[in-house]
Amino acid sequence: MKNVKIFTGSSNPTLAQNICTYLGIPLGEARISRFKSGEIYVHYEEGVRNCHVFLIQTMGAPVHENLMELLIMADAAHRASAKSVTAVVPYYPYARQEKKDAPREPITAKMVADILKTVGVDRVVTVDLHAPAIQGFFDIPVDHLTALDYITEYLKEKDIKNPVVVSPDAGRAKMAEKLASYLDAPFAIMLKKRPSHNSAKITHIIGDVQGYTPIIIEDIIDTGGTIVSVVEGLMEKGANPAYICATHPLFSANALERLNHPGIHEVVVTDSIPFTPNSDKYKTIPIAPLLAQAIHIIISGGSISTLFRSESGV
Repeated sequence: MKNVKIFTGSSNPTLAQNICTYLGIPLGEARISRFKSGEIYVHYEEGVRNCHVFLIQTMGAPVHENLMELLIMADAAHRASAKSVTAVVPYYPYARQEKKDAPREPITAKMVADILKTVGVDRVVTVDLHAPAIQGFFDIPVDHLTALDYITEYLKEKDIKNPVVVSPDAGRAKMAEKLASYLDAPFAIMLKKRPSHNSAKITHIIGDVQGYTPIIIEDIIDTGGTIVSVVEGLMEKGANPAYICATHPLFSANALERLNHPGIHEVVVTDSIPFTPNSDKYKTIPIAPLLAQAIHIIISGGSISTLFRSESGV
Protein backbone atom coordinates (compact mmCIF):
# COMPACT_ATOMS: atom_id res chain seq x y z
CA MET A 1 0.00 0.00 0.00
CA LYS A 2 2.95 2.33 -0.62
CA ASN A 3 1.99 5.78 -1.90
CA VAL A 4 -1.67 5.23 -0.95
CA LYS A 5 -3.41 7.99 0.97
CA ILE A 6 -6.97 7.89 2.23
CA PHE A 7 -8.90 11.01 3.15
CA THR A 8 -12.44 11.50 4.38
CA GLY A 9 -15.09 14.12 3.93
CA SER A 10 -17.59 15.03 6.64
CA SER A 11 -20.24 12.44 5.79
CA ASN A 12 -18.87 9.29 7.47
CA PRO A 13 -15.42 9.74 9.09
CA THR A 14 -15.92 6.66 11.27
CA LEU A 15 -16.23 4.45 8.18
CA ALA A 16 -13.06 6.00 6.72
CA GLN A 17 -11.14 5.39 9.95
CA ASN A 18 -12.31 1.77 10.04
CA ILE A 19 -11.13 1.27 6.45
CA CYS A 20 -7.71 2.64 7.34
CA THR A 21 -7.51 0.44 10.44
CA TYR A 22 -8.32 -2.60 8.32
CA LEU A 23 -5.61 -1.67 5.80
CA GLY A 24 -3.09 -0.72 8.48
CA ILE A 25 -2.46 2.79 7.20
CA PRO A 26 -3.17 6.17 8.85
CA LEU A 27 -6.09 8.32 7.79
CA GLY A 28 -4.80 11.32 5.84
CA GLU A 29 -5.08 14.80 7.27
CA ALA A 30 -7.29 17.23 5.38
CA ARG A 31 -8.86 20.43 6.63
CA ILE A 32 -12.44 21.07 5.55
CA SER A 33 -14.04 24.31 6.64
CA ARG A 34 -16.72 26.81 5.64
CA PHE A 35 -16.49 30.49 4.83
CA LYS A 36 -19.07 32.76 6.45
CA SER A 37 -21.02 32.63 3.19
CA GLY A 38 -21.25 28.83 3.42
CA GLU A 39 -18.69 28.09 0.70
CA ILE A 40 -16.55 25.01 1.31
CA TYR A 41 -12.77 25.16 1.68
CA VAL A 42 -10.46 22.12 1.49
CA HIS A 43 -6.75 21.94 2.21
CA TYR A 44 -4.64 18.76 2.33
CA GLU A 45 -2.32 18.99 5.31
CA GLU A 46 0.13 16.57 3.70
CA GLY A 47 1.54 16.07 0.22
CA VAL A 48 -0.29 13.92 -2.32
CA ARG A 49 2.01 14.28 -5.35
CA ASN A 50 2.34 10.94 -7.19
CA CYS A 51 0.10 9.26 -4.60
CA HIS A 52 -2.98 7.12 -5.14
CA VAL A 53 -5.61 9.17 -3.34
CA PHE A 54 -8.85 7.60 -2.10
CA LEU A 55 -11.63 9.92 -0.97
CA ILE A 56 -14.24 8.37 1.33
CA GLN A 57 -17.54 10.23 1.09
CA THR A 58 -21.03 8.77 1.21
CA MET A 59 -24.06 10.79 0.12
CA GLY A 60 -26.59 10.77 2.89
CA ALA A 61 -28.10 14.02 4.13
CA PRO A 62 -27.13 16.77 3.56
CA VAL A 63 -26.65 15.43 0.05
CA HIS A 64 -25.60 18.65 -1.66
CA GLU A 65 -23.07 19.56 1.04
CA ASN A 66 -21.51 16.09 0.90
CA LEU A 67 -21.41 16.03 -2.89
CA MET A 68 -19.82 19.46 -3.09
CA GLU A 69 -17.21 18.49 -0.49
CA LEU A 70 -16.25 15.46 -2.59
CA LEU A 71 -15.99 17.50 -5.78
CA ILE A 72 -13.76 20.09 -4.13
CA MET A 73 -11.57 17.41 -2.51
CA ALA A 74 -11.16 15.66 -5.85
CA ASP A 75 -10.28 18.91 -7.60
CA ALA A 76 -7.72 19.79 -4.92
CA ALA A 77 -6.06 16.36 -5.14
CA HIS A 78 -6.00 16.46 -8.94
CA ARG A 79 -4.41 19.93 -8.95
CA ALA A 80 -1.86 18.77 -6.35
CA SER A 81 -0.57 16.17 -8.85
CA ALA A 82 -2.02 13.04 -7.29
CA LYS A 83 -1.22 10.01 -9.42
CA SER A 84 -4.85 8.89 -9.27
CA VAL A 85 -8.01 10.00 -7.50
CA THR A 86 -10.60 7.38 -6.53
CA ALA A 87 -13.95 8.42 -5.10
CA VAL A 88 -15.24 5.80 -2.66
CA VAL A 89 -18.96 6.59 -2.56
CA PRO A 90 -20.80 3.81 -0.70
CA TYR A 91 -24.17 5.46 -1.36
CA TYR A 92 -24.27 7.09 -4.80
CA PRO A 93 -26.47 10.22 -4.95
CA TYR A 94 -29.42 10.75 -7.29
CA ALA A 95 -29.42 7.06 -8.23
CA ARG A 96 -33.23 7.07 -8.35
CA GLN A 97 -33.08 9.66 -11.13
CA GLU A 98 -31.39 7.33 -13.61
CA LYS A 99 -34.01 7.52 -16.37
CA LYS A 100 -36.80 9.71 -17.67
CA ASP A 101 -40.21 8.58 -16.48
CA ALA A 102 -41.91 11.69 -17.85
CA PRO A 103 -41.14 14.42 -20.41
CA ARG A 104 -38.84 17.28 -19.37
CA GLU A 105 -37.23 15.33 -16.50
CA PRO A 106 -33.46 15.25 -15.87
CA ILE A 107 -31.26 12.17 -15.68
CA THR A 108 -29.41 13.46 -12.65
CA ALA A 109 -27.45 10.26 -11.96
CA LYS A 110 -25.71 10.77 -15.32
CA MET A 111 -25.05 14.43 -14.54
CA VAL A 112 -23.31 13.49 -11.26
CA ALA A 113 -21.16 10.96 -13.14
CA ASP A 114 -20.10 13.65 -15.63
CA ILE A 115 -19.22 16.11 -12.87
CA LEU A 116 -17.10 13.58 -10.98
CA LYS A 117 -15.01 12.93 -14.06
CA THR A 118 -14.72 16.66 -14.83
CA VAL A 119 -13.18 17.46 -11.43
CA GLY A 120 -10.50 14.79 -11.82
CA VAL A 121 -11.92 11.55 -10.42
CA ASP A 122 -10.27 8.59 -12.15
CA ARG A 123 -12.28 5.76 -10.60
CA VAL A 124 -15.43 5.30 -8.53
CA VAL A 125 -16.09 2.62 -5.92
CA THR A 126 -19.71 2.27 -4.82
CA VAL A 127 -22.01 -0.25 -3.14
CA ASP A 128 -25.39 -1.59 -4.28
CA LEU A 129 -26.47 1.00 -6.80
CA HIS A 130 -30.22 1.53 -7.06
CA ALA A 131 -29.87 0.71 -10.76
CA PRO A 132 -26.73 -1.23 -11.82
CA ALA A 133 -26.98 0.34 -15.30
CA ILE A 134 -25.70 3.60 -13.76
CA GLN A 135 -22.21 2.14 -14.22
CA GLY A 136 -22.69 2.82 -17.92
CA PHE A 137 -23.03 6.55 -17.25
CA PHE A 138 -19.29 6.73 -16.50
CA ASP A 139 -16.37 6.96 -18.92
CA ILE A 140 -14.04 5.91 -16.08
CA PRO A 141 -13.82 2.56 -14.22
CA VAL A 142 -16.58 1.85 -11.69
CA ASP A 143 -16.24 -0.91 -9.10
CA HIS A 144 -19.78 -1.84 -8.09
CA LEU A 145 -19.63 -3.76 -4.82
CA THR A 146 -22.46 -5.45 -2.94
CA ALA A 147 -23.17 -5.99 0.74
CA LEU A 148 -25.41 -8.96 -0.05
CA ASP A 149 -22.89 -11.56 1.13
CA TYR A 150 -22.51 -9.82 4.50
CA ILE A 151 -26.27 -9.62 4.93
CA THR A 152 -26.60 -13.28 3.92
CA GLU A 153 -24.10 -14.45 6.54
CA TYR A 154 -25.93 -12.52 9.25
CA LEU A 155 -29.28 -14.01 8.25
CA LYS A 156 -27.81 -17.51 8.23
CA GLU A 157 -26.60 -17.00 11.80
CA LYS A 158 -30.14 -15.99 12.80
CA ASP A 159 -31.43 -19.37 11.59
CA ILE A 160 -34.83 -17.91 10.68
CA LYS A 161 -37.58 -20.50 10.68
CA ASN A 162 -39.75 -20.88 7.58
CA PRO A 163 -38.25 -17.91 5.66
CA VAL A 164 -39.42 -16.50 2.34
CA VAL A 165 -37.36 -13.86 0.52
CA VAL A 166 -39.54 -11.04 -0.78
CA SER A 167 -38.66 -8.54 -3.48
CA PRO A 168 -40.63 -5.32 -2.86
CA ASP A 169 -40.71 -4.60 -6.61
CA ALA A 170 -39.44 -5.88 -9.94
CA GLY A 171 -36.26 -3.80 -9.65
CA ARG A 172 -35.05 -5.80 -6.62
CA ALA A 173 -36.04 -9.19 -8.06
CA LYS A 174 -32.53 -10.23 -9.12
CA MET A 175 -31.02 -9.41 -5.71
CA ALA A 176 -33.91 -11.15 -3.92
CA GLU A 177 -33.52 -14.21 -6.12
CA LYS A 178 -29.82 -14.41 -5.22
CA LEU A 179 -30.56 -14.10 -1.52
CA ALA A 180 -33.23 -16.80 -1.76
CA SER A 181 -30.73 -19.08 -3.47
CA TYR A 182 -28.06 -18.46 -0.81
CA LEU A 183 -30.54 -19.12 2.01
CA ASP A 184 -32.21 -22.04 0.18
CA ALA A 185 -35.55 -20.31 0.74
CA PRO A 186 -38.62 -19.70 -1.46
CA PHE A 187 -39.05 -16.42 -3.29
CA ALA A 188 -41.94 -13.97 -3.67
CA ILE A 189 -42.32 -10.64 -5.44
CA MET A 190 -44.58 -7.64 -4.84
CA LEU A 191 -46.07 -5.60 -7.65
CA LYS A 192 -46.75 -1.95 -6.89
CA LYS A 193 -47.45 1.41 -8.41
CA ARG A 194 -46.12 4.79 -7.32
CA PRO A 195 -48.67 7.63 -7.31
CA SER A 196 -45.91 10.06 -6.22
CA HIS A 197 -42.33 10.21 -4.91
CA ASN A 198 -41.73 8.33 -1.63
CA SER A 199 -45.11 6.58 -1.80
CA ALA A 200 -46.19 3.21 -3.12
CA LYS A 201 -49.33 1.09 -3.34
CA ILE A 202 -49.09 -2.70 -3.42
CA THR A 203 -51.28 -4.20 -6.14
CA HIS A 204 -50.32 -7.92 -6.22
CA ILE A 205 -48.18 -10.51 -4.40
CA ILE A 206 -46.73 -13.32 -6.49
CA GLY A 207 -45.77 -16.30 -4.34
CA ASP A 208 -46.95 -18.01 -1.16
CA VAL A 209 -46.27 -16.08 2.07
CA GLN A 210 -48.93 -17.39 4.46
CA GLY A 211 -47.28 -18.77 7.60
CA TYR A 212 -43.80 -17.75 6.37
CA THR A 213 -41.36 -15.22 7.84
CA PRO A 214 -40.62 -12.67 5.09
CA ILE A 215 -37.11 -11.37 4.48
CA ILE A 216 -37.55 -8.17 2.47
CA ILE A 217 -34.43 -7.06 0.58
CA GLU A 218 -33.94 -3.47 -0.60
CA ASP A 219 -31.03 -1.24 -1.64
CA ILE A 220 -32.19 1.76 0.39
CA ILE A 221 -34.72 2.69 3.04
CA ASP A 222 -35.70 6.33 2.63
CA THR A 223 -38.92 7.42 4.35
CA GLY A 224 -39.97 3.83 5.13
CA GLY A 225 -43.32 4.30 3.42
CA THR A 226 -42.74 1.62 0.79
CA ILE A 227 -41.46 -0.87 3.38
CA VAL A 228 -44.50 -0.39 5.61
CA SER A 229 -46.84 -0.84 2.61
CA VAL A 230 -45.06 -4.08 1.73
CA VAL A 231 -45.18 -5.35 5.32
CA GLU A 232 -48.88 -4.59 5.66
CA GLY A 233 -49.59 -6.29 2.35
CA LEU A 234 -47.74 -9.40 3.57
CA MET A 235 -49.58 -9.39 6.90
CA GLU A 236 -52.90 -9.33 5.06
CA LYS A 237 -51.81 -12.55 3.34
CA GLY A 238 -51.01 -14.23 6.68
CA ALA A 239 -47.24 -13.71 6.85
CA ASN A 240 -45.29 -13.47 10.12
CA PRO A 241 -43.43 -10.30 11.23
CA ALA A 242 -40.72 -9.53 8.67
CA TYR A 243 -36.98 -8.98 8.57
CA ILE A 244 -36.11 -5.85 6.56
CA CYS A 245 -32.68 -5.81 4.90
CA ALA A 246 -31.19 -2.81 3.10
CA THR A 247 -27.70 -1.58 2.32
CA HIS A 248 -28.28 2.16 2.72
CA PRO A 249 -30.18 3.53 5.76
CA LEU A 250 -31.22 7.00 4.56
CA PHE A 251 -34.04 7.11 7.14
CA SER A 252 -35.47 10.45 5.99
CA ALA A 253 -38.32 12.33 7.67
CA ASN A 254 -40.09 10.09 10.22
CA ALA A 255 -38.77 6.79 8.84
CA LEU A 256 -37.66 5.44 12.23
CA GLU A 257 -41.15 6.01 13.62
CA ARG A 258 -42.74 4.24 10.66
CA LEU A 259 -40.41 1.28 11.02
CA ASN A 260 -41.51 0.85 14.63
CA HIS A 261 -44.26 -1.33 13.19
CA PRO A 262 -45.61 -4.54 14.74
CA GLY A 263 -45.17 -6.28 11.41
CA ILE A 264 -41.40 -5.64 11.42
CA HIS A 265 -39.28 -7.95 13.57
CA GLU A 266 -35.83 -6.54 12.73
CA VAL A 267 -34.20 -4.01 10.40
CA VAL A 268 -30.77 -5.01 9.05
CA VAL A 269 -28.65 -2.29 7.39
CA THR A 270 -24.99 -1.43 6.84
CA ASP A 271 -23.02 1.56 8.07
CA SER A 272 -22.71 3.03 4.56
CA ILE A 273 -24.62 5.97 6.06
CA PRO A 274 -24.23 6.69 9.78
CA PHE A 275 -27.32 6.72 11.96
CA THR A 276 -28.24 6.33 15.62
CA PRO A 277 -30.81 3.55 16.17
CA ASN A 278 -33.73 4.28 18.46
CA SER A 279 -34.28 0.66 19.52
CA ASP A 280 -32.63 -2.77 19.58
CA LYS A 281 -34.73 -3.65 16.52
CA TYR A 282 -31.86 -2.42 14.33
CA LYS A 283 -28.74 -4.35 13.35
CA THR A 284 -25.87 -2.53 11.61
CA ILE A 285 -23.40 -4.57 9.55
CA PRO A 286 -19.98 -2.92 8.98
CA ILE A 287 -18.81 -2.64 5.36
CA ALA A 288 -15.31 -1.27 6.05
CA PRO A 289 -13.78 -4.72 5.36
CA LEU A 290 -15.48 -4.88 1.96
CA LEU A 291 -14.29 -1.39 0.94
CA ALA A 292 -10.80 -1.98 2.34
CA GLN A 293 -10.43 -5.20 0.36
CA ALA A 294 -11.56 -3.40 -2.79
CA ILE A 295 -8.99 -0.64 -2.24
CA HIS A 296 -6.27 -3.24 -1.70
CA ILE A 297 -7.19 -5.04 -4.94
CA ILE A 298 -7.27 -1.78 -6.91
CA ILE A 299 -3.72 -0.97 -5.79
CA SER A 300 -2.12 -4.41 -5.75
CA GLY A 301 -3.95 -5.89 -8.74
CA GLY A 302 -6.46 -8.69 -9.01
CA SER A 303 -10.15 -9.07 -9.66
CA ILE A 304 -12.82 -7.23 -7.68
CA SER A 305 -15.21 -10.07 -8.54
CA THR A 306 -13.39 -12.33 -6.06
CA LEU A 307 -15.18 -10.34 -3.34
CA PHE A 308 -18.57 -11.69 -4.47
CA ARG A 309 -19.97 -15.09 -3.61
CA SER A 310 -21.65 -15.44 -7.01
CA GLU A 311 -18.36 -14.91 -8.85
CA SER A 312 -16.09 -16.92 -6.56
CA GLY A 313 -18.27 -20.03 -6.76
CA VAL A 314 -18.72 -20.23 -2.96
